[in-house]
Amino acid sequence: QQQTLTKIFKTLENRQLIKPVKSVAAKSKKMYMLFHLKPAKELTGGPWYTELEFDHEFINELRTFVLLMVRKLNEGRGVTLTEIAEKMKLAKVSRVELNLEEVQQLMQTLAFDYKIEQAPTVSANGEPLFIAARRVTTMCEFKWWDVLASDFHFRDIRFEDGLVLKAHEPHHHTG
Repeated sequence: QQQTLTKIFKTLENRQLIKPVKSVAAKSKKMYMLFHLKPAKELTGGPWYTELEFDHEFINELRTFVLLMVRKLNEGRGVTLTEIAEKMKLAKVSRVELNLEEVQQLMQTLAFDYKIEQAPTVSANGEPLFIAARRVTTMCEFKWWDVLASDFHFRDIRFEDGLVLKAHEPHHHTG
């Protein structure tokens, strides 16, 4: 029966009715789809995958470019998602054309890594602006906290008069 199926698939492929497709989720599984259709990103992994492998190097190159644009465009006062996408297209930094959603995914990874953040202002047309992130620390470098309690950063401190100092949370340092 397997030989018969293989023969049928080959015939359909030769007639350009179906084509074999590889999936990032099931690399060893043989899949077919109609010849004229384009496989979904869920199947191929989209632009982030090359030959079914997650392409870290490609993504890092794109992230570096985006970060450079955020820092340099508009003298670092903020850049929109659309401006970044246009610059990426003009500079031809990507081997595949990225849509706005994919550029946004790149920018989200930079935001999650505290490399960029959304500015408190918006562009003239109401789009959010992105700026280079300010330095974030998990613990303040002030040593006098240790006088209060050596584990101040990890717990609340309640004083006799009812005053409570909350555990130290990450915050921005300016300057």
